[in-house]
Amino acid sequence: MPPKANWEKYDKPTDDKGDENIVPLDEGDIALLKTYGQGPYAKDLKILENDIKDAQKRVNEKIGVKESDTGLAPPSLWDIPADKQRMGEEQPLQASPCVARCTKIIQATGDEPAKYVINVKQIAKFVVGLGEKVSPTDIDEGIRVGVDRTKYHIQIPLPPKIDASVTMMQVEEKPDVTYSDVGGCKEQIEKLREVVELPLLQPERFVNLGIDPPKGVLLYGPPGTGKTLCARAAANRTDATFIRVIGSELVQKYIGEGARMVRELFEMAKTKKACIIFFDEVDAIGGARFDDGAGGDNEVQRTMLELINQLDGFDSRGNIK
Repeated sequence: MPPKANWEKYDKPTDDKGDENIVPLDEGDIALLKTYGQGPYAKDLKILENDIKDAQKRVNEKIGVKESDTGLAPPSLWDIPADKQRMGEEQPLQASPCVARCTKIIQATGDEPAKYVINVKQIAKFVVGLGEKVSPTDIDEGIRVGVDRTKYHIQIPLPPKIDASVTMMQVEEKPDVTYSDVGGCKEQIEKLREVVELPLLQPERFVNLGIDPPKGVLLYGPPGTGKTLCARAAANRTDATFIRVIGSELVQKYIGEGARMVRELFEMAKTKKACIIFFDEVDAIGGARFDDGAGGDNEVQRTMLELINQLDGFDSRGNIK
């Protein structure tokens, strides 16, 4: 039993008015209260939980590196000996190969192979053939190709050229926001999941019904109602690539720059297996059409028209929401 000096401080003398004299707890008492209800292994379990969290964090970091778009195949498909043999057999390109664009493909007639019309910028147009290491199925009209400087034969197909500012719009790390973090938007979340998630996760439902899934959704409302939060939750739910675009970034000074960025944005999205594009603050370019006579807002209208063309144009967008 503790000495009298320790438990007398908890004595509650009352004065004539009936007010209690409350004595605050010190640090030792608080530490003692925290131990109530804990088992003999509580400390060991706490250490184990921290170790599990650290291990999960390291795994997530490695998974993030694994899922990043590096242009490489999965490690399970690597064939390093065959790659080394191919590197020894292939002749490298010249020190400064030309970059051209294939504008037209002339189909093969009889014994003559197919020919390709290429446009070398600031030089001329040429009708050339393919190199030894290039297959005809790798070349399509409109793609960029690498040619040699002697006969201008096509040596290698090149990926599309995308502006670095457009590439930086891709969100690498998935946000940690879930639908449970959004309150008061139950009906809106159900519609968002039906429009965005369901066509990506279960496309066979729309095929069985014989209907096309919705192409997109417009979130509107006053500031602070959870529009951006819902988009972040949708990015967390699917494995699709998430691209976030701020409307003011598409407002450019020079004519045609904003429309070009929109085209390159959708070209980059088409290279992904599935992609979600979120336009934040779209009212920066989404105003009503009008003509003030000075032409100051024509560039903004061109950007909006290009966006509408990409959203609901002639070509199919595939798994781009």
